[in-house]
Amino acid sequence: MSKSKLNRIKELQLQASKIRKRTLEIIYLAKSGHTGGSLSCINILTVLYFHVMKIDPRNPKKEDRDRFVMSKGHSVEALYAVLASAGFIDDSLLETYGSFKSPLAGHPINKIPGIELNSGALGHGLSFGVGISLAAKMDKKTFRTFVLMGDGELAEGSVYEAAMSASHYKLDNLVAIIDRNGLQISGRTEDVMTLEPLKMRWEAFGWQVFEVNGNSIKDLIKTFDSLDYTNKKPKLIIAYTTKGYGVSFMEGVVKWHHGVPNEEQFKIAIAEIEEKIKNFKINKL
Repeated sequence: MSKSKLNRIKELQLQASKIRKRTLEIIYLAKSGHTGGSLSCINILTVLYFHVMKIDPRNPKKEDRDRFVMSKGHSVEALYAVLASAGFIDDSLLETYGSFKSPLAGHPINKIPGIELNSGALGHGLSFGVGISLAAKMDKKTFRTFVLMGDGELAEGSVYEAAMSASHYKLDNLVAIIDRNGLQISGRTEDVMTLEPLKMRWEAFGWQVFEVNGNSIKDLIKTFDSLDYTNKKPKLIIAYTTKGYGVSFMEGVVKWHHGVPNEEQFKIAIAEIEEKIKNFKINKL
C-alpha cells in the first residue's frame, strides 16, 4: 500500500476517534442518547462523509450532491458529531442537544443542514433511498444515494418491499449499509428475529452484496472504492461492527443500546479515546 493511502487511513482513523469522543460528550451532557449504536456506526459515517460522498458543507443543497439517509435515526448523536466535524453545523450547537428549544432533535430532521429528510421510524429509510434513487434515474442525474440501516430494523417488512423495488428498477446508484452489530434494544438480533443467512437473502432479492469489517477504516475504504455504479444492481454492504465500539466496557454489551454513562464511566471512556488520539498523533510524526 502506498504511503499516501496509509496516511489517508490514519487521518480517517484519527477523525473517527475525535468524532467518537464528541459523540460521547453530546450524550453525557444531554443525559440521553443511543450510545452503543452511535459508537458502532461512527467509522462507517466517517468514511462516507470524509472519503466517499460528493458533498459540500458550504452548499448543502447543491443539486448534484450525493444523498445520505440515516435510517437508524436513533443514533443521531453520531450523525450530529459528523456533521459538525464536516462543517455543516457549528460545533457549539452540539452543546444544546437535549435542551429545551434546541434545533437538534432526537432523530434526524431536515431543518438541519446536511440532513436530507426526517428519519428514524425504523424500516422506512431504505424506502426513502429507493425513491430518491429512482427519481435520480428518471431525471438522468448522476448523484448516488447511501442508506445506513441498523440490523434490528431488518425485522420490518417494508425493508424487503424496498429491496424488491430497488432490484426491479435496477438502481445501481443506491448503496445500503447495514450496521451489523448483532444487538438491539431487547437483546441479540438472532434471538429477537432471525436474520441469517443475511447475505444470501439479499442476493436472492437481486442485490450485489459485500461483507466487510465495519470497525476497520481500511476495509471500509477498500469496499466503497470497489463499487461499480454501472452494473444495474443495487449494492448492500454488510458491515460487521461492535456495539459500543471504541470504549472497552461498552463493547458488545446490550445495555449500552440506550445507556448513558455516569460521571465516572464518562471519564474512563473519554480517557480511553484520548489515549488513542494521542497515539495517532505520535504515529503521524
